[in-house]
Parts: sequence; structure tokens; C-alpha cells
Amino acid sequence: MAKEYNDYYTYAYLREDKTPYYIGKGRGKRIYDKRRTIKAPTDKSRILFLKKNLTEAEAFKHEVYMIFVFGRKDLGTGILRNRTNGGDGASGAVHSEEQNREKSERNSGEKHPLFGVPRTEAQKKAQSEKMSGVFLGALSPRSKAIIAIKPDGTERRYGSIIDAVRDTELGIGRGGLHHFLKTGHVSTRGKFKDWQFLYENP
Repeated sequence: MAKEYNDYYTYAYLREDKTPYYIGKGRGKRIYDKRRTIKAPTDKSRILFLKKNLTEAEAFKHEVYMIFVFGRKDLGTGILRNRTNGGDGASGAVHSEEQNREKSERNSGEKHPLFGVPRTEAQKKAQSEKMSGVFLGALSPRSKAIIAIKPDGTERRYGSIIDAVRDTELGIGRGGLHHFLKTGHVSTRGKFKDWQFLYENP
């Protein structure tokens, strides 16, 4: 049985207004690969990891979902410059136009994993607002400022959960942070032992 690796990730390239223009999946240094038709931003703060520590299948699935949510400019369905619906290809490979065309055909219409899934206008609006929060962080009107209180009493303030998760020095995952904020618990073990995470204005 082939070994299943979980070192894949999904990522986004952002415009200056922090909206995404490309969604991809990869492993290693794929996210920074310059041998691409769609170039990565020169400003690395606009290169965003979406999910990490995924299997290749999980990365494909998430890539397809994110492209579906934001839509493709070439199809008139959204804002992304992606030329396929995702969910195919070898990580780290540079694909030819013919390969991209074949991928698009395989994942278009009824073959798309989310084909036939209806979405109401309310659902579309809610998803759009949710995604704007993911990419805009503290700039999103729906974001809430949070405070991380260290064991020595010093504080770190973040404009949103996303801003805290993006802080590599802090190094906390979204799931763990959501747990602390929701329960109000102070961690009793691990990296964040005796830390406390609170909404600034609950």
C-alpha cells in the first residue's frame, strides 16, 4: 500500500485589495514557484496559505471547493484567474496549455464535484461575507479584535482571528484559537500553557 503523505497545502495569491486572484494546491516550495503562467505576487504578504498538513486528496478537494466559491473570470462566474476547476495534476509540475484544457474538460459541467448543488442568494451572500473575512482579516466589517494574554500578563492584540492565525511567531491554529475563544478556557498544557485568549469586546 502506497504511503499517504500529509504535507500538502492549499494557497491563494491576493490582489492589493486582499481579494484572491488565484487558488492552488501544492507541497514544498510550489507556492513560490516562478515558472507559472499566473505569477505569484512579489509582495509575500499577499501569498496566503489556506490549509496545511493535508493529504493530496484533501488538498485537491479544498482547491476545487475554493475555486467553486470564488468563481473563474474566464467563465464569467467569479474573480479568479484560474483556468481550470482544480482537483487534478501533479504537485510542483508545470502544466502545458493542452494539459490545462484537458483538466478543465474533465472537471467541467456535470463532471464537476459540486455540479447540481443549489445555492440560494442568502447562501451566496453569507459565503461571500465569510470569505471576505478570511482574506481581509481585520479589514472585514465582521471581524472581532482579540487579545492573547501571556502567562506573565503581557498582551498581544490582533484585529481578527485571521490576523492572529497569520502571526507565525504566535503559531496558533484556527481550530485551537476558536476553542479558547468559545470556551474561555485557559490552556493547562502544551505550547500555550497558562495563556488566555479573549475577544476585546465580547
